[in-house]
Amino acid sequence: MSNNPQQSREWKALQAHAKAMSDVHMRDLFAKDSKRFTALHLRTNGLTFDYSRNLITSETLKLLVDLAKTAGIASWRDRMFAGEKINVTEGRASLHAALRGSGNPSLKIDGENIKDFVQKSLAQIESVSKKIRNDKNITDVVNIGIGGSDLGPRIVYETLQSFNDGPRVHFVSNVDGARITSVLKTLKPAGTAFIVTSKTFTTMETLTNATTAKTWAKTTKNFYAVTSNAEMAKSFGTAPENTLPMRDWIGGRTSVWSTVGLPIAIAAGFENFKTLLAGAKAMDDHFREAEFEKNIPILMALLAVWYRNFMDYRTHAILPYAHNLRKFPAFIQQLDMESNGKSVDRDGNDIDYKTGPIIFGETGTNAQHAFMQLMHQGTDIIPADFIIVKNPDHDLGDHHRKLNANALAQAQALMQGREKADKPYKKFDGNRPSSTLLLDRLDPWHLGMLLALYEHRMFVQGIIWNINSFDQWGVELGKTLANEILAPGAHPTADQTTRALMQILEE
Repeated sequence: MSNNPQQSREWKALQAHAKAMSDVHMRDLFAKDSKRFTALHLRTNGLTFDYSRNLITSETLKLLVDLAKTAGIASWRDRMFAGEKINVTEGRASLHAALRGSGNPSLKIDGENIKDFVQKSLAQIESVSKKIRNDKNITDVVNIGIGGSDLGPRIVYETLQSFNDGPRVHFVSNVDGARITSVLKTLKPAGTAFIVTSKTFTTMETLTNATTAKTWAKTTKNFYAVTSNAEMAKSFGTAPENTLPMRDWIGGRTSVWSTVGLPIAIAAGFENFKTLLAGAKAMDDHFREAEFEKNIPILMALLAVWYRNFMDYRTHAILPYAHNLRKFPAFIQQLDMESNGKSVDRDGNDIDYKTGPIIFGETGTNAQHAFMQLMHQGTDIIPADFIIVKNPDHDLGDHHRKLNANALAQAQALMQGREKADKPYKKFDGNRPSSTLLLDRLDPWHLGMLLALYEHRMFVQGIIWNINSFDQWGVELGKTLANEILAPGAHPTADQTTRALMQILEE
């Protein structure tokens, strides 16, 4: 059988089913089934997933699960956890789950036992984080990285504000000098430690910012490197004992579980970092063990495929109703769009079907006063994930009840609409899908579960679309061209517009 998913019997059955669903309204589905919520929600380890407000029936679910089975999700899942080189274009395994204790404990890659490497890395994270936390002179830490080396630890640091009792952590990623200037002017060299995170230690943005920081500090005594290129880190001036290892099988956007997570352990303590890993492992276990029909990441991925490929919805909104999750939409945007924004399949063929949607989002209730008008009454239908926290980490219960009431109201309004109104412009049809993720609380355990959930969702979507979710050649091209433009000479590879604009910029 062709690897093109459109050629499968299940795909074609879903296409026919989507046409039959075009006149179905969720209001009617709820009216006909008083137990719809009971049937369409799942709970595991303090996380509830409600997908009752989706434009699906039992037949939809059956067909989607059949599609997942035909795509070989179970086999690909096992291959990933077993350490096979499923990142085919780069010839690498994708073993981020091994960093939190999932997978084969006796697995070796290039002769190195993965379990031993993980344990040594954790020991180094513990040692370095405690060293910095116990140094009364260090009040601030600057994490210098970009992409997963920035967004991963940043989302965890900001989410776990109430757990952070160590030095303040500042994140510098953009090569725009305005960012590092604004950070450094508030700090003192003697009281600042720096973490430079780059797997290759050649990333232009990171090395530019790191060099500026080194010039400012006038020493590399308090510099730490997270990299797989220890020699380059040493040449930069980082002491070998201050260099924490990376490996090729740790992808950037799934690297927060590795030594990239050092800023988390510094800020919140090593025990909380371990709890983050344990929460992620709990989701790994659920992903590996639950039947497809009760498997939250698989169901979330199938819903995304249903809307992207069969209902032709182009975007997806991430709406966390928790201020400390304000960076979460950006994290998922990178995780999903960099992973599944592909137009060539694993076999090197051009793709003639839709892959990754556009991901965007904002915290509630801010989103309600920004773009949600379009979600309710615009001409595009945008599926959404509402993320709600049951127990807040503050004592203002009135605030929290109003926050959660708004989240529930928005989801209901998207689904239900307003059938009767005194003016036509007040009327809207609803029938706009959303899912709700309810966390018991926003702590390291539940955050670990949430992050791993979206990792596995991304992975399942990629398998169904027959793409490699773990490379990013479009990003690499941009890096290459930027370096060529910066090189001395006439920029022979640049097009005429680039050359003309560079001339204006450099006049």
